[in-house]
Amino acid sequence: MRYPPTARTVSLPVVTGRPVALLLLPRALEGFILRDQVEDLLEGPGVIAADPPRVPYGALARLPAGLRETIASGQARRLLKTLRKGLARRHGGSRSDVRIGVVVIFHAVQEPLARHLVRRAGEDCELWYGRWDRYEAAHDAAPPLRALLAELHERAATASALTFCASVELERQERDAGRDAVLVGLSGGDFPAPEPLPVPTAAELDAVAPGAGTAVTDGEVVALSLGHLGRRTDWALLRALCERRPGLRLLLVGERHDDEMPDDPDFAWVRDAPQVVWCGRRSDDEAALLLRGADVGLLPFRVDPFNDAGLPYRIVKAAKLGRPTITPDLAGVRTWEQAVEVAPDLDAFAAALDRAAGARHRPDLELRAWALRQTPRRVNRPLWDRLRERGVDTGGR
Repeated sequence: MRYPPTARTVSLPVVTGRPVALLLLPRALEGFILRDQVEDLLEGPGVIAADPPRVPYGALARLPAGLRETIASGQARRLLKTLRKGLARRHGGSRSDVRIGVVVIFHAVQEPLARHLVRRAGEDCELWYGRWDRYEAAHDAAPPLRALLAELHERAATASALTFCASVELERQERDAGRDAVLVGLSGGDFPAPEPLPVPTAAELDAVAPGAGTAVTDGEVVALSLGHLGRRTDWALLRALCERRPGLRLLLVGERHDDEMPDDPDFAWVRDAPQVVWCGRRSDDEAALLLRGADVGLLPFRVDPFNDAGLPYRIVKAAKLGRPTITPDLAGVRTWEQAVEVAPDLDAFAAALDRAAGARHRPDLELRAWALRQTPRRVNRPLWDRLRERGVDTGGR
């Protein structure tokens, strides 16, 4: 069931006295970055999801503590009432037959509501906490917000009976804090995976992004970066690579956020460099076509606590097309060690690019096969196993 009740509903479990797992979505499912993994879990007859409440989680977290607790308590009461009434009506049971056995959250700002839900649901209800980013270290979070997020994370992780993490680094951080955690990872999603050969023609590439099909000579390399282009990007690294390798053709696919680098001379240099092709925001199909025209993926992230812990989706997207990704020395990317080449400094980056020259004509088919195996069902296996242990109806999954 989705909450509020006016939202589109998903399949509801049969009320048999078995516990139900409730996924609290931090945003509407259609726009949630973990959508494919959530949709997989919702195939279980005993798993339901709730949309964000009318007072958004982020806004709720920023309120004074007393007001935050009052609103969260009311939200929990209304949500449980709605769920129990709806499930009982649909399946002919009583409200007392509906047992919420697991409440799952995906962000620390959901902790206040989740805590009140677990308390109201009864002593048999567990909190599960998905840790897929180190958001308290996000670049766009002001110091007071970072402190609040760190506090909410600590509460959620301490109360959690199962903390599942996207990267090996996030898992390590939880274990170092004395808490148990399990690595789940991220799935390859529905990013297109057409046959990587033949390489698209220059006309096909230029039709998507003018300049992307410009011919390169033997020994030159085409590298593609897919995703946000702003404060997370190491513009000094990109500038140095372009200066050191004049034959490098750099395709930057994603929305450019000039406002995040207003006085960055390295960004300004890259912005105007002739060997850089600004492809803009592209559909998945267009991005996949551009990847087929590239030799290698590039993750030009700055090395900092936020970037260090995460697991960027772009790595598995490139791997689906048989392209490894060259990355800085970030701990989180080692979750997918078979799909990355870690370059700790500029010399290593340049050498990795040299080795990749012409690789678009010989994609790594073993890497592609690995990436195609990263399905939501496979990645979610630890969660399915724990749901089954909790007595939730998984429909045999």
